[in-house]
Amino acid sequence: MSVPLLDLSRQYQPLREEILARIDEICSSQRFILGPMVADFESEAAELLGVPHTVAVSSGTDALLISLMALDIGPGDEVIVPTFTFFATAGVVARLGAKPIFVDVDPVDYCMDPKALEAAITPKTRAIIPVHLFGQAARMDEILKIAGDIPVIEDCAQAWGAAFEGRGVGSMGRMGAFSFFPSKNLGCFGDGGLVTCSSPEDAALLKELRMHGQSGPYLHPRVGGNFRIDALQAGILRIKAPHVTTWIEGRRRNARLYADYVEEAGLGEFISLPEALDGRGHTFNQFVIRAKQRDELRAHLQQAGIGCSVYYPLCLHLQPCFADLGGAEGDCPVAEQASREVLALPVFGELEEREIREVVSAISDFYA
Repeated sequence: MSVPLLDLSRQYQPLREEILARIDEICSSQRFILGPMVADFESEAAELLGVPHTVAVSSGTDALLISLMALDIGPGDEVIVPTFTFFATAGVVARLGAKPIFVDVDPVDYCMDPKALEAAITPKTRAIIPVHLFGQAARMDEILKIAGDIPVIEDCAQAWGAAFEGRGVGSMGRMGAFSFFPSKNLGCFGDGGLVTCSSPEDAALLKELRMHGQSGPYLHPRVGGNFRIDALQAGILRIKAPHVTTWIEGRRRNARLYADYVEEAGLGEFISLPEALDGRGHTFNQFVIRAKQRDELRAHLQQAGIGCSVYYPLCLHLQPCFADLGGAEGDCPVAEQASREVLALPVFGELEEREIREVVSAISDFYA
């Protein structure tokens, strides 16, 4: 039996007619850029996330970028980011001419290590970007306390629906950046993103920046960019958003099933499962294990038709494009070890129990 890492068609089919009707509605209106569909999505997203303001943008990457632009981050500035995350977290810093400062992560949740953060702060630190990695909230209480007056931008790209001690991700920092890439727990039919904030002034500035810095017709007090989300994507997200809680619960159920079957198979000495920590709202955007002989196990699973992937095989401080920053092996030992051991297994909400048994069986065959 082949088991896909992700099968979006299973999510799509029950919503197909409603989505096609929404697409037809938008096509009939011929309003594809911003407009009421985007405004309605922003209002609904704000309510779902428990935040005062949201600004929908063109991608999760652009959500991070525009947040930094709103803070006027540029050359000479430092922005602290975890080294174990998707490239965009640091890439947006470099694009603005600022310097990403890479810090290590916690060995259990893979999120920014607050102690490493504290040690990295300098007079040049202009922002901090903690990542709620794999769907579990970072330790925001410690991070915010350490940050003090330094703005914190939450990277929530993988964590729609997660919360820290009852506070939704994206509601705790100065701004929060979400991604609607199709593989996310809430994904659109292409690229899309969202910025959350509490300040009406920040919201107004973000809306200007997503329209080339335009404050009125052909009036540009500042340089922004074209960061607008398509009305088609917003319309699709409006249909999908009310179902996310159910989809996340499906992922949590599947995570519990993995725990049961891994224990039953006696695989504890070979692999360790992700921990859903108390008060951290894990949504399992990815189900990431640590495995002995990770690369050999991955090849075995792929040969058996089991979808799996490595997030992330090379830490950001070791990426060739950041070589001039002087990063070296050993700088972030926890993240570097994780990069050698982590492996993501199928966990999407529509995954069937028999498929989970098949995945665990294939793992057992490898270690037999």
